[in-house]
Amino acid sequence: MRWILRSKIHKATVTEANLDYIGSIVIDEELVKKVGLRSGEKVLVVDNTNGARLETYVVIGKKSSGAICINGAATHLIKTGDEIIIMGFELTDKLIKAKNILVDKNNKFVKFL
Repeated sequence: MRWILRSKIHKATVTEANLDYIGSIVIDEELVKKVGLRSGEKVLVVDNTNGARLETYVVIGKKSSGAICINGAATHLIKTGDEIIIMGFELTDKLIKAKNILVDKNNKFVKFL
């Protein structure tokens, strides 16, 4: 069994950073559905702006809102306006095809990669 990339949201822009929250990353429901993420799922978040990397879990945000909100202690590493990549993985021994999407500066779906 290996950890294989299953889902990726590429070039998302952080719309909010809220230190006074228990934790997580809020992601627009439309984007969550396009890549097959689930509420509570662990994700790796990579900050293209400053190189920070962290793991957190998904909270589903309002559909078509463009919301990408970093919460809790992660706000010390990732700030509003930063460009990030959000990745979900699956432990499997099967070949899987990842659902990778590109979003624009407003976190609207552009295309599958």
